[in-house]
Amino acid sequence: MNPLTRALLLSWDLRPEVLVPLILLGALHFFGWLRLRRRSDGRFANRWRLASYTGGLLILALALLSPIDVLSGQLFSIHMVQHLLLMMVAPPLLLLANPFPTFLWVLPTNQRIAVAAAIRRLTAWLAGQNIIGQAVRKATSPASAWALYVLIFFAWHDGNAYSLALRFPSVHGLEHFTFVGAAMLFWWHVTGAAPRIHPKPAQWMRVGYVLAMIPPNLLLGVTLSFAETPIYPYYQSVPRLYGLTVMDDQVWGGLIMWIPGSMMYVIAALALLARLLVTAEHKGRVRKPHPPVLGMAQPANRAGPTAVACG
Repeated sequence: MNPLTRALLLSWDLRPEVLVPLILLGALHFFGWLRLRRRSDGRFANRWRLASYTGGLLILALALLSPIDVLSGQLFSIHMVQHLLLMMVAPPLLLLANPFPTFLWVLPTNQRIAVAAAIRRLTAWLAGQNIIGQAVRKATSPASAWALYVLIFFAWHDGNAYSLALRFPSVHGLEHFTFVGAAMLFWWHVTGAAPRIHPKPAQWMRVGYVLAMIPPNLLLGVTLSFAETPIYPYYQSVPRLYGLTVMDDQVWGGLIMWIPGSMMYVIAALALLARLLVTAEHKGRVRKPHPPVLGMAQPANRAGPTAVACG
């Protein structure tokens, strides 16, 4: 193996300020999931939810602690891979697990009940007609979340902001924090994860919401791919790896944002459409009357609401 490649593959930067929170979040979620699974016989703590949340944390670790983070300062294309992982892969995986209720199960019973009641009161208050609740709902509405996501996305890819982030680790950390924060808010409306203070958008609206991110993503990717001069002068001041020129690196970065980045939203939209079709088919079967079987007595209608207590 090429010595440079070997050195890069071994260049993990296990920063405590990133590693410790990831381990803590993973441990808390796992223990809460175990307790909930034992209490509910696995009905409310599915393995796929645990896999989804764990996968999201691992993607964050890969983006922030692995050679990807080290190489992002040398290759623009690798930096685009990092941004894709932070905004389009890790957040939806974390939220698909609906982790908030699971975290409550880490607490002892009395505290869990008290905290859950307090959160219910808070969310009900925020969903009410008071001034603060209205302001919070407006600031976190799907339209605001979409606009913030696009704003953060474009602002940090400005040439000056981008170079500033690469030159100062604290600014780079702020960039990653805002990426993940804006993405969590955006994907929160797509996944419907708890807690909720907005009405859950209809499935078809979520499809359009996700697809609406493709044009801004395409715009940035195409701009980067077809630019005739380097947009980020910072990469002209660092050693070039594997003979990749600054312009070739920029083209590859634009293509990564353009094609795989856009495909993330297409995949999400297809998953939402598939769920919409399954739900429609299920409703159709429920509404379709079943013909009586001759010679068989029909059972009495015992349908009624059923509540499942997990406490």
